[in-house]
Parts: sequence; C-alpha cells; structure tokens
Amino acid sequence: MAEENDVVPRTFRALVESADRKFARVRDFPSYGRGQGQHYFQKVFKAHMRLWKYQQEHRADLVKAGLNRWEIGEIAGRIGQLYFGQYMRTSEARFLVEAYVFYEAILKRRYFEGCQVKDLGVRFKELRFYARFLLVLLILNRTEMVKIVAEKLRALVDDCKANFRETNFKEWKLVVQEIARFINTDTTFTFISPRPFRYCAKFDCHPNSVPYVARFHAKKVLKLRDAILMSYHRNEVKFAELTLDAYRMLQCLEWEPSGSFYQNRPAEPKQNGVAVDYSGASGLIDMNLAAEMMDPTLPPNPRKAILYRPSVTHFIAVMATICEELPPESIMLVYLSASRKPGHINDSLVETSGGSRRTTKNKLVSHNSVHNCSAAESQINGNKGSNNYYDDYLWLGSKGNGGSSNLYPGDIIPFTRRALFLIIDSDSSHAFKVLHGAERGEKAALLLSPLRPVLKDPSSANITQNGSQFTFFLAAPLQAFCQMVGCSLSESDMEVLISAENILATAFSKWEVILCKSPSLDLVWAQVLSDPFLRRLIVRFIFCRAVLSAFCPPEEGDQCLPVCLPQLPNSLSPKSDVVQSSVSELAYHLKVADYFHFDDT
Repeated sequence: MAEENDVVPRTFRALVESADRKFARVRDFPSYGRGQGQHYFQKVFKAHMRLWKYQQEHRADLVKAGLNRWEIGEIAGRIGQLYFGQYMRTSEARFLVEAYVFYEAILKRRYFEGCQVKDLGVRFKELRFYARFLLVLLILNRTEMVKIVAEKLRALVDDCKANFRETNFKEWKLVVQEIARFINTDTTFTFISPRPFRYCAKFDCHPNSVPYVARFHAKKVLKLRDAILMSYHRNEVKFAELTLDAYRMLQCLEWEPSGSFYQNRPAEPKQNGVAVDYSGASGLIDMNLAAEMMDPTLPPNPRKAILYRPSVTHFIAVMATICEELPPESIMLVYLSASRKPGHINDSLVETSGGSRRTTKNKLVSHNSVHNCSAAESQINGNKGSNNYYDDYLWLGSKGNGGSSNLYPGDIIPFTRRALFLIIDSDSSHAFKVLHGAERGEKAALLLSPLRPVLKDPSSANITQNGSQFTFFLAAPLQAFCQMVGCSLSESDMEVLISAENILATAFSKWEVILCKSPSLDLVWAQVLSDPFLRRLIVRFIFCRAVLSAFCPPEEGDQCLPVCLPQLPNSLSPKSDVVQSSVSELAYHLKVADYFHFDDT
C-alpha cells in the first residue's frame, strides 16, 4: 500500500529531474539566429508541460506527500522563463504573452508569498521571479503592473534583509534601484499619451497615404526581417540587460496588438470592489487570457537580437550569423548607440537654446572641446581615404584590452554584401559616412545621429539619465520634441496632446505621399518604403532633422543635425515649406515657437 502511495510523488520527482536536465541544455543557447536549437526547445517545452499537467491531475496526492506551493510556482516560473526565452529568440508575440500568463498566475495565486517560507533558497527563487516578470511587463508596456511588481520586489528585498542578516543582498538592492530609475525615466510612465511606442494601425497607418503606399512599386522591394539592437553607455538607464535606448528601439519595431487585454485592463482583478484571492489550490492557468491578448490579424514581428555589452568579436559573429541566414528580398536593421571613447558622455557638447528666436544661451565648453570639434569637422567633411574606415569608432564597453572594444566603420563593410539599414546614435556617428559608397554589394541606408544633443534644459541631455535624444525622436517623436523644449504635459492637457498627435499624423501622411511620388527618391529608400517599420523611421527622421534645424543655432547646424545617406529628396528638406510649416504648426500649438527660428519669422 505504501508503495502505491509513493508512485505519484516518485513519478513527479522523476518528471522534475527530467525537465531540469533538458532545461540545462537550452538555458545558454544564443538568442540570435534562425533555428538555433529548435529541436531541443521542443523537447524541453514538452517535458515541462508534461510535468505541469501531471501536478494538476495529481495535486491532492502530491500535497499529501509534502508538495509545497512554492514548488508549483517554481514550475510555472520555469515555463514562463522558457516562453520568454523563445520570445527573445524569435520576437513572436505569442511567446511573450504565454510568459505573461504563467508569471501572472504565480503572482495572483501567491505561490511564493502565500506560504511564508523562511528558507533562503526559496526567497531567492521569489526574487528572481519578480525580476523576470518585470522584464516581461516592461516589454508588454503594462505600466501599472510594473509599479505593483516593483513595489513587491522592494518589499521582499527589505524583508530578506531583515530576516537573513548574515546574507548580502547588495545585488538585489541594485535591481530595485534599476527598476525605480527605469520607471522614473521612461516616459511611458511619466508622459500621458494615447499612443504606444509600437506600430499601431490606428495611429501609424495614415488613411491619406495608404493608397499611395499600396500602389508604390520599386524595382526591388525589401522587407525588414531581422534587427540587431545594441546600446552601451556607462551608467545608462537599464533594467537587467535591457537598456533604455534598446528598449525604445525594441518597442518601435513591434506590432501593437489590439486585443481586449489592451483596452485599459485593470492591474488587479476585482469582484464587487474586492481583490480576488488566487491563493487557493487550483493549478490551472487561464489560457483564455493568452487568446485575449493575441491579435491573429498582425504580421510577425521582425526578429531582434538584443546585445548587452558585447565584445566586438561577439557583435561581428552575431551580425555574420544573421546575414548568412537572412531570407531573400530582406533587409537587416542594425542599431548601435554608444560613445566615441571610454566614459565619454556628450554633456560637454550640449548646445542649449531658449529665450528667443535670435539668442543662444549657456554654451558649455569642455577641456577637450578642441579635440571633439576637430574630430567632428573631419567627419562632417566626409573625406574618404581608406584609412578613414578605422580613424574613429564606437566603444562597446570594457571587454578585453586595446581595441577589442572598438567597433570601426570598416568592421561593417564586409556585411554590406547584404542589404543593411544602419542607425548609428553616437557622438562619432558621422565617422560612419565613409560606408556610403564603400559597400561590397548592396547600398546601405544610413541614419546617423547628431554629434551632440540640443535641448533647452542642458540637464536633460545626459544620456545616462534620459537616454539618447536621436533614438527618442525615432521611437517617440512628440515626447522627444516636448523633452527638447522643456514642455511637460499632464492628464489635464490631454486635448492639447491629442491635437499635437494629429498635427504630426497629418504631417507624416503628407510626407509619405511625397516620398511615394518623388521621382528623385533613391532606390535605397524606395526599396524599403513599403515596409511599415522602416517607412515610419524615415518620416520620423525627417521630422527630427527639421525640428533640430529650426531649434539649434544656424552656425552650429553641422554638428547638431542628423544625416541620412543616400540623401532624401530635397522636397522634404528641413527648409522645405511642407516640412517647416508642420514643425511651425506644432511649435505654435504647444506655445514654444519662441525657441525656434523659422524662415518666415
């Protein structure tokens, strides 16, 4: 009889061990490349789902045999971890949704906190659960839930410090500080806006330009299939291995689902005003929630490899792998945000404007400004000797010695045998001009940031505090505009904000039509114009360039303006009527026109 009673717990433990062994095989698989270890992932998913189903069917017997609630939470957390890992490898939204479903179940049913365990090992499992759940919530833009879970993490760290005094929780205190800093910096939490960062048909598909885009046919049409996102600045805002700049670019390269889940779903489910208690014994996970969150009408997201402080050799290896596997008629986006040299933050190059259309105040000059200006001048002049490929670089972090952390323009050239859409956000971005005309097969599309940010408030220019201005314009143009002029809008200004969004939408629609009709549009831009993500980046670049052109002092324009190569049509230049009138309209609408110098004023 005793042996019969042991069958269920023994089978359960065997399933746990089998799942653990399989998980160990895939845990460190690279998060880039197509089909990397897919066979193993199918096996590990199957093992964990078999384990989950078994504990559901034999819950009562397992509880009698001593199964703890935190063990159920650990299984659910492992499944959520697997789903999130698959999302990071594939960018398929369904995997992110499944991770959310399992993590939310752990939280709502209090699998960890409900048991009041005093075991340090269990407490560490709970800490890791909160950190992983926060990453999922950030990417899903579940802002209210982020705040709730962040507070639970802070409270748990405080509790652990009080109950386990002999253990050092310094690293977890840093995690708490990271998420607090991220919440305070990211405008998703502080800027009330009706529109998401992601591509949303409601906001980004402009009715007036849709027919022109649909009829537009270039000699060659490329679709965005893969992207590499890398950001590194010392002390930059980040959570775990997701920096603020990489997060913003990740968001603007994803589709916004339109399921009912996203229609102001409350953070805490309630019945008759009372929070529902999910701490009961049920082991079922609400799979209907996953269906509610999905939007089957959307195309797949581009695959994204997010690299955190890679060595240059690792970055090149990732780029080579993705280029090799890139499907035909596809283009790869490469986003790089980094400084010119170790520890270099371009505060010393910040230009501040304000007070009137004709005056410039508070110019900041550092001890190395002469070096920076001379370097900038050589970049702007764009001399193309072969040595220029290795004159300047991006610093990717302290990996190894010497130049092992330096990424030079020449390092990119071998990969121009495939179509590339390069976004370089750096104080040495113009050094990458030399790539134009040096391609080995396909002409590259280049969007290069200004050499320094330009803001009314110089304190906002610190990359380590607010992220990059150029990236911000590409990800959230209206928010970047408001940050630049020091304009803060609250919930009471919602009508003003909506009108401002409409001004931008009208402008972007006009510019898309001009791009489609322009006979001088270079093939590099024409072949990607049908791709919604890349088209949106192009029009936002036009807006960014026009805004900065009207905002920064004319004599400083070369260093304060972004550059695109090949050139876009002159009909969309910063001084063109159709572009400048839209920027002027927005500035007057937000009552900040005095900070700009327009040709008609």
